[in-house]
Amino acid sequence: MTKRREFIKKSAMGTAAIALGSAGLSAKSYRSVLGANDRVTVAVVGLHGQGGTHVNSYCGMKDSKNVRIKTLCDADEQFFPDRLKTIQNRTGETPGIATDIRRVLEDKEIDAVSCAIPNFWHALATIWACQAGKHVYIEKPATHNIFEGRKMVEASRKYNVRVQVGLQNRSISGVMDAIKFLHDGGIGEVFMAKGNCYKPRDSFGIAKDSEPPASLHYDYWLGPCQWRPYNEKHVHYNWHWFWLTGGGDTANQGPHQFDVARWGLNKNEHPVSVFSMGNIYGIDPKECEQETPNTQTSVFKYADGKMLEFETRGRYTNEEGSLGIDIGNIFYGTEGYVEINGGQWKAFRKRENQPFAGSNVGEKPTDFMAPPGGGGHYGNFIDAIRSGKSEDLHCDILEGYMSACLPALANISYRLGRKLTFDGAAEKFVKDKQADKLLTRDYRAPYVVPKEV
Repeated sequence: MTKRREFIKKSAMGTAAIALGSAGLSAKSYRSVLGANDRVTVAVVGLHGQGGTHVNSYCGMKDSKNVRIKTLCDADEQFFPDRLKTIQNRTGETPGIATDIRRVLEDKEIDAVSCAIPNFWHALATIWACQAGKHVYIEKPATHNIFEGRKMVEASRKYNVRVQVGLQNRSISGVMDAIKFLHDGGIGEVFMAKGNCYKPRDSFGIAKDSEPPASLHYDYWLGPCQWRPYNEKHVHYNWHWFWLTGGGDTANQGPHQFDVARWGLNKNEHPVSVFSMGNIYGIDPKECEQETPNTQTSVFKYADGKMLEFETRGRYTNEEGSLGIDIGNIFYGTEGYVEINGGQWKAFRKRENQPFAGSNVGEKPTDFMAPPGGGGHYGNFIDAIRSGKSEDLHCDILEGYMSACLPALANISYRLGRKLTFDGAAEKFVKDKQADKLLTRDYRAPYVVPKEV
């Protein structure tokens, strides 16, 4: 603890950020602020990477939607200074800080938590927040495994709170238009959806186990996972490439396109079978400890025979379709096909080589990760909090969970090296105890996802 206290003192946060709960407005002065009764008070949990998007999005809604960031939370204190500076510059306020979400949830002034934390923390953070009566924005994929995702849905319903999953395509107008076109029969009956995740990545190197830096509360960061020694190549962002903590790009970038694929197919059910294969290509295992494949092909079949194909390509590759899709989707119907790339889409009739419908072909495709104007996906979350209706969410936890199950199922098939048959009603594999074990994980007390939420 002494090392960590010294780290904080030497950081650029300044005295305003040192004392949890003392920074920002007091409860008394907060209640006196004009419009505070209608204000949505948010804590941002997880500040690295996508956490910056969360911070900037809520800062941007300070006036338009009366949103205030009261607290920042992260297990690694090194990320506080930059995020605090952003909020100070954009809003003139200084939020409090915390390194443990449980301290955040004790604050009765906080209405919602917005989480950009590792996948393996998604379920526990969401369930704890629901139990505390807080609304939740949770990043993709909704869940690290299928058991956890179902518990998240149950918690949202039991405690009657809004839980939005960060699948931002659900709030991009171009994607919404394309999906409506598909559902309205624009290319006849859609029988196959394809998702592309072509994101070349080089080796991230290798390092020996060591002591965690003073800024990182490592035991808490590891949370529900079984203990393993600290290794700098297994934490921030690189946790994606190990089964204990992540699921490769199939479960990292992939969930966005898995969700669009399932949405376009109009499937509100689990597939009946899955087969996934692949490997790690182009990276010397002596120079990188990565466990998850960088190249992976997954095929799902639904009860009515419709298919969903997904490709993860982490090496050199071509793009696909007339829109040059590397991160996007293609849908095939009885009367033609549709390409979706960011917020841009085109529809082709049968064998014709010119589109007959779609977005403005001259427009630049929308960056799929960027929230559109007006708050976008984050703004929709705030609006649903005010309406008190989960049906107003563009991506309620149930939708996010159903889409997150697809990469989870694919990775189970990949790890076992065989085709699997799934009973969607029971959310179990058919007579396959070995596969069923991978529907959940062994937890480390006290970070246990409960069977009863």
